[in-house]
Amino acid sequence: MIEVPASKKECFFEDLHKNDQMTVTYQVGGGGHLDIDFWLADPENLALGKHIKQSTGSVSMTAEKDGRYEYCFSNQMSTLADKMVKCVGVDSLKEPETDFEISFNVHGIVYVGEDETIAPIEREIRSLAIGLQSVKDEQEYIVVRERTHRDTAESTNSRVKWWSILQAGVLFSVVGWQIYYLKSFFEVKRII
Repeated sequence: MIEVPASKKECFFEDLHKNDQMTVTYQVGGGGHLDIDFWLADPENLALGKHIKQSTGSVSMTAEKDGRYEYCFSNQMSTLADKMVKCVGVDSLKEPETDFEISFNVHGIVYVGEDETIAPIEREIRSLAIGLQSVKDEQEYIVVRERTHRDTAESTNSRVKWWSILQAGVLFSVVGWQIYYLKSFFEVKRII
């Protein structure tokens, strides 16, 4: 989870080579109206993808040149509410003509060389590790989503409870007033 304070932005950088592919997927997990601004920029600071006031999003791109690519989460539109953003995935695909496999995380890139001497079991282990990481990312996404829906359900439940209590109070007040009013019709008024 990334905490983005009110009126601030958090930026992350990835060093990419030409034809590397990158996908950034995110979801706002808490704070305010569950919306955030997101953008992805190339090394010359040209916007490659931009989302304004979105609760979830995904941006995919292929690097057209070597350099440091930047992606930012901005909460500058909010003056009070901090936002919690779950960066569900920052994934990449290797460029087919190179001898490198690229693995992204929010801290940077790890280059793992592909040797011809790698045993088939090691390739299978790497494949399983990638699949396991995608399952883990999906589970984290589901946890954030469940938390958001639970908070919404609890908020609705609380509002229904207080509205019911208010209605019961108004009902008893009207019943008391009606009893008093009808009772006054049947009282005998004496003039002395």
